[in-house]
Amino acid sequence: MNVETTRFGPVKVDDNRIITFPAGLLGFAKYTQYALLQPSDEGVFYWLQSIESPELAFVVTDPSLWVNGFQASIRTEQMAEMGLASIDDAQVFCIVNKYDRTLTANLQGPLIVNTYNRTAMQLVLAEKRWTTRHAIVDVSQPLQAATA
Repeated sequence: MNVETTRFGPVKVDDNRIITFPAGLLGFAKYTQYALLQPSDEGVFYWLQSIESPELAFVVTDPSLWVNGFQASIRTEQMAEMGLASIDDAQVFCIVNKYDRTLTANLQGPLIVNTYNRTAMQLVLAEKRWTTRHAIVDVSQPLQAATA
């Protein structure tokens, strides 16, 4: 499938990279079809690109790479709605934003993707320890390559 994007132009995407959010994302309910774009094999950030709107895209990452012990609490009825037999059949992502000079992760609204049928939903976690702006990377300091 060819997906139009404003950032990358037209992009050819395998059908297994298409994710459906039947209820959309918070604030974007009418957009339900997204492609998960992986800029590089070694990268930890992805683009969740709307198929319906070329200008709508979110940077996402796996929160477990940044936060030890992060778990998204999902109710049994939510699992059934997504067709999940087990939470082990799901991939968890969080939306990344830049706030001042810091990349932050929205841990309060994780995205849960059924890896078998590619149906997804955004949860809203009530746990106070997770925030919408959990700092993951300070971008004010230049990154340095490791030396041998």
